[in-house]
Amino acid sequence: MKRNIFLIFAILVAITSKAQILLNRAAGDAHLDSVRMSIDLPHEFTGQGVIIGITDWGFDYTHPVFYDTNMVNYRILRAWDQFKNSGPAPEGYNYGTEIIGKEALLNAKCDTSNVYDYAYHGTHCAGIAGGAGAGTQYRGVAVDAEFLFVSVSLTDQQVIDAWRWMYDIAQNEGKRLVISMSWGLYYLDNMDGTGPLAEEMQRLTDLGVVFVVSAGNNGNVNFHLQNSFTQQDTINSLVIFPHSSIGSDIIMMNTENTSFSFSLMVLNNNFSKAAQTQYFTTNFDSNTDTFLLINSDTVRYSYTIESSNPYNNRPKALLTIFTNNKYKFAISVAAEEGEFHAWNVAHIETNYGNWGGSFGNLNSEPNWVAGDNKYGISTPGNVDCAITVAAHAARFQAPSGAIAGGTLANFSSAGPGFNDESKPDISAPGSNIVSALSSYTNTYDGTYMKSIDFNERTYRFVSLSGTSMAAPFVAGVAALMLQANPYLTSKQVKDIILQTAYNDSFTEQYGSIRFGKGKVNAYQAVLAALETVGIASHSNNNNSSFTVYPNPIDNHQFYITANTDNPQSLCEIFDMTGRRVYYSTINQGVNSFNIGGLKSGCYMIKFTDNNSVVIKKVIVR
Repeated sequence: MKRNIFLIFAILVAITSKAQILLNRAAGDAHLDSVRMSIDLPHEFTGQGVIIGITDWGFDYTHPVFYDTNMVNYRILRAWDQFKNSGPAPEGYNYGTEIIGKEALLNAKCDTSNVYDYAYHGTHCAGIAGGAGAGTQYRGVAVDAEFLFVSVSLTDQQVIDAWRWMYDIAQNEGKRLVISMSWGLYYLDNMDGTGPLAEEMQRLTDLGVVFVVSAGNNGNVNFHLQNSFTQQDTINSLVIFPHSSIGSDIIMMNTENTSFSFSLMVLNNNFSKAAQTQYFTTNFDSNTDTFLLINSDTVRYSYTIESSNPYNNRPKALLTIFTNNKYKFAISVAAEEGEFHAWNVAHIETNYGNWGGSFGNLNSEPNWVAGDNKYGISTPGNVDCAITVAAHAARFQAPSGAIAGGTLANFSSAGPGFNDESKPDISAPGSNIVSALSSYTNTYDGTYMKSIDFNERTYRFVSLSGTSMAAPFVAGVAALMLQANPYLTSKQVKDIILQTAYNDSFTEQYGSIRFGKGKVNAYQAVLAALETVGIASHSNNNNSSFTVYPNPIDNHQFYITANTDNPQSLCEIFDMTGRRVYYSTINQGVNSFNIGGLKSGCYMIKFTDNNSVVIKKVIVR
């Protein structure tokens, strides 16, 4: 059972078909190939100077994709294995083992066996975000970015510790940080995107961290239950156990400050009631592990009730039902009012299940309600500031010349988000993506797409599918943008990725509930990043000074005096939407300009030299 937990958790598919959608095809789908060809760009952007942090499992520190494209310069800065007890722990923390630098990482080889044995998911995802390909066509997006890896233990505090550790290192390195997370859990935080993780994500986002998260792989499962209570009423729903689980976790919540009650029903194979618990109210906090005795049979269940969650004031309950092959199960929910939601997800030995089981109805009975696949995005993808990524099949030109692919990946979890937040945010290629496999894994038993030898060891590439593959692709795009303009705020990075998304017949067919704003367009995102004033770059504390006069500017004639250590600086003018409308180099001393093509209004002038960036506001009359 243990060897299969990781595969089930990620809901990944090893593909044996000869018709593969490779990373190079994904590059074409997302117009990354235009970035690589530097079309109308000053140079190719590769993520240089940006750090990508991966929280996952199954890292192979020795894989050659983590060198540069020449397989010379090693790009993993550090790793924190939160499961490894030998130490030393990172400074300021009292658990796990921190591994610093090339020699130590190569000697460590890989992260330790944990609840997923020696896995491979982290290596595959990191290879998509920034793997350099190791001489193959399976190049990731940001091939010159550097890496931080955390083999993360999924508790609130340990996830938060991982983020803070990454942020502190990025600050010490003086580099921007993108954190990519190809995982999600329904019992962490709250399903409306509030909680301690959400709070910390927003704090770090405000400090410049960009979070990119997979949307999840429950798109074809009716694991969500919803009902609008307007008067005292009761609904019932069958609970279909998720595959490869030892039970179901039923996560329930209602409108803030609005209680509800629930009961567990045990049914015979003919769906007649064999037993039922009392109704448990959410008016009071409770935590119980107990059982029902039916003749000589024992049915185990447990529940935890939170009368009012401190982050959203909603009543919340978790009911765990353990499998018993002799019976079928259902829940009954009663409330006077409120918008009630429930999710049916796998309960497994490690408690880390994130795949769904269906809710069903009995057509012959009143008040029975079936589930749907909506509101399917879990923590941390449901947090507002996250860039939450759905998956689609990359479009490509078949040998016949016809265009193939492009459709939604049916496993990709559906929105919407709560609080009128659109989730998912964006879509990226996530079907049949070939990337690096950990050479130390003992859990992969699928087909190898390619093998290479490096440093007297064999390394392989495999094809996997999931939103797990789509998220690191977008994380790589964010790294390209931050190389192009390191002064963008995290919100600007997200806004640009969404605003430059492209749409086609497939996005129109399925809509924002599955695709968000559309499909990621790496080329347009990088172009927009170059032409956007990064709010974070406002600087009055530097050794360079630039004076604009007169201000306001009359008759379109103005002067700039540059007092800087550099012989030349770059002057760019942006309108208030962030669009660049003029640029030129300027020399030390007085420079004369005429901007007769500009309309009257407010503009920002951005000055860039080797030491600093200065932004000033000007008025054109």
